[in-house]
Amino acid sequence: MPISPSSSAQAAREAVAGRLRDIRKDAGLTGHELAARAGWHASKSSRIENARTPPSDDDVRTWCRVCGADDQADDLIAANRSADSMYVQWKRLQRTGSRRLQESRVPLYESTQQFRVYCSNVIPGLLQTEAYATALFALISRAQGTPDDSAEAAAARVARSRVIHRGEHRFALLVEESTLRYRIGDAETMAGQLGYLLTVMSLPSVSLGVIPFSAPRTMWTLETFMIFDQEQVQVELLTAAVNIRAPGEIEQYAQAFAELSELAVYGRHARNLITGAIDAL
Repeated sequence: MPISPSSSAQAAREAVAGRLRDIRKDAGLTGHELAARAGWHASKSSRIENARTPPSDDDVRTWCRVCGADDQADDLIAANRSADSMYVQWKRLQRTGSRRLQESRVPLYESTQQFRVYCSNVIPGLLQTEAYATALFALISRAQGTPDDSAEAAAARVARSRVIHRGEHRFALLVEESTLRYRIGDAETMAGQLGYLLTVMSLPSVSLGVIPFSAPRTMWTLETFMIFDQEQVQVELLTAAVNIRAPGEIEQYAQAFAELSELAVYGRHARNLITGAIDAL
C-alpha cells in the first residue's frame, strides 16, 4: 500500500509502529537485537518501526514475545487491523449522500446484541423520528458540502432503527439534557421527537437515561459514541468517524459509559425532563 504521510490511515499505522518501538526500548533491546531474537532479517524491525512495512499478526505477537510484553499483543493486533478504517472522514463516507451510509450499517445493527449509546449533541440516531432526522441530515449536508438526500437518508435511518422493535437486542442510551433543548427543525419537529422519546422509553428492551444540567459531574461531557457489544466503538467527530476495535480502548469507553450512567436519571425523573423540554417549545 503506498505511503501517504497526510492520510489518517498512515497516521494510524505510525501510531502502531510507535507503540512497537516503545515496547522494544522498554525491553532494553536495539532493533538489530530484536530482529536477531525474532529470526528476522536485520532490517525488518527498522521497516516495521518506521511504518514502511505493515506488521502481520504473527509479527506483532513475535515482537511482543521477544520484548516480554505478551499482554500488549491483542491490543496492538486490533489497532493494526483497523488502521485503514479507524478514522474515516465524513466527506468520504457521505460523498454520494447519507442514505447509503445508513444502509451500509444495517448488518452491524442486526448482529449487535447490546448497544450502549451516549449522545451529548443530538438525539441518538436509534431514537430519531423521520422528521427530526431529515432536518438533521439537511444541516449535515450543508455543513459538509455533500449531496442533500436528507429525506432518503432519514427514511433509511428510521428503517435501520426498527431493530429496536425486533429480536433479542438490548439498548442502553444516555443523553445530556441539552440534547432535549437543542432545536433541530421547527417546534413541531422537536415536539414530535420528544414525544417519541416518551413512547420508546417504555419498551422493555430500551433503557433511556437523561443526565440533568444539575448533575454533579464526576465525568465530563464527552463526544458522542456508540459501543457495539464488546467488538467496536464508533466515535463521532465533526469531520470524521473514528472506529475503535482495540480491546483496551473499548474497555475505556465502557467504563466511561458506566460512570456517565451513574449521573443519569431514569423513569419518572427522565420523563419529567423530557416533558419540561416539550413545555418550553
